[in-house]
Amino acid sequence: MNSRERVMRAWKLKEGMPDRIPIQFDLCRSLQDHFAQELGVESRYTDNIFEDVTYRISGNEVRLAMGSDLVIVGASEAAAFTKVIEADGTWYNEYHQKLKQGPLYVETVEFPLAEAETREDIDAFEWPDPHDPSRYIDAEYYVKRYKDEYLVIGDIEVTILSLAQQLVGMEKLLVDMAMEEEYVEYLFGKCAEFQTEIGKELIRRGVDAIWVGDDFGSQTSLLFSPDMFRKMLKPYYVQMIKELKKEREDILCILHCDGAVKLLLHDIKEIGFDVFNPVQPGVPGHSPKELKDEFEDLLCFWGAIDQQYLLPNGTDEEVEADIKEKCEVLGRNGGYVISPAHIIQVDVTPERVKFFIEKAKQYGRYE
Repeated sequence: MNSRERVMRAWKLKEGMPDRIPIQFDLCRSLQDHFAQELGVESRYTDNIFEDVTYRISGNEVRLAMGSDLVIVGASEAAAFTKVIEADGTWYNEYHQKLKQGPLYVETVEFPLAEAETREDIDAFEWPDPHDPSRYIDAEYYVKRYKDEYLVIGDIEVTILSLAQQLVGMEKLLVDMAMEEEYVEYLFGKCAEFQTEIGKELIRRGVDAIWVGDDFGSQTSLLFSPDMFRKMLKPYYVQMIKELKKEREDILCILHCDGAVKLLLHDIKEIGFDVFNPVQPGVPGHSPKELKDEFEDLLCFWGAIDQQYLLPNGTDEEVEADIKEKCEVLGRNGGYVISPAHIIQVDVTPERVKFFIEKAKQYGRYE
C-alpha cells in the first residue's frame, strides 16, 4: 500500500482500512538541513510570505525520505519580490509587515494596518497578487512529481483570522472585535477573498486538499465567545469553503486550529471541514477519548503529539507511551494521521525525531 492510498483510507476518502496510521511531521530549517545532509537528499525551500508556512511547504524530499506519508505545497513569494535585510536585522514582507527573527519564530515589529479604523483604511491596503504564476512553480513541481504516490495538500494557512492579526496586531484586533468596529468584518472578508484565490490556484494545479490555518484558541480557552465566532467569522469560512468546492467539488478541506477549541468543533464541521488539525494536547476539552467518541463520525483527526513539552523534554518511555495511546485511541477505526501538534523546533534532537517516526510506525499498524 503506498502513502496516497494509506492516507485516503485513513481519511475515509476510499473504502477499507489502511495498513497503518499515516505519519506526518514538519521540521524547522535547522532540522531540515540536518536530515538533508544525513540522508544525502536535497532540501528544496519554498519561501512563503510567512516563515512558519515556509517550513510546512519546504523540504518534502527530506520528509518523504524519513517516512512521511503526505506532501504539502503552497504559494511562494512572488519572483519579483526582493527581501532586503536591514542593518538591524529587520525586513519587510509582501504584506508590508516589518519583521525580525526571534529565538524560535519570526516576530512582527510593525503591523501595516495598526492604525486602521474604517473600511477606507482597508481599501487603501495594497494586497499581493494571488494570481502571479511565479508563486506556484514549486507547487506545480511537487504535484507533478509526487501525486501518483502521495496525497498532496495545498497550504493557505494564516487564512482569515490569523491574517487579520498579522496585519492589525492581535491585541488591537481582539479589542476591535469586542467593540464591533466597522472595519473588522470588512477586513475578514478581504482576507478570505485573497486566500480563496490562492486556494483556487492550488486546486487548479492539482492538489487533493486545501489546508486552512487560523488559531481560535489559547492554551486555556477560546480567544472569543462561540457567539462572536458565529457572528463575525464563521460566515467567511462558510463562503470560502463553498468557493473552493465550487472550484472542485471533491476537494478535501482541512482546518489547522491551535488552542482549546473543542466548543467550536461542531461549527468547524458545519463550515465544511473534513479534517481537524493539530488536536493540540494538554488543553481543556482535548481528551483524545472524548474527542474520538464524540466526533468519530464527523471529523478525521491529524496531530495530537505534544511538541511543546513532551518531544523536547520527555523521556523515551513517556514519548513512547503517548504515541501508543494516540494510536490506540484516535486511530481506532481509522480517521487519524499521527504527527506532532506543530513544527518540530530546534529544542528537539534529531534522535528524538527518528524515535517518534519509529514508534509511530510500530504502534500505528492495523495488521
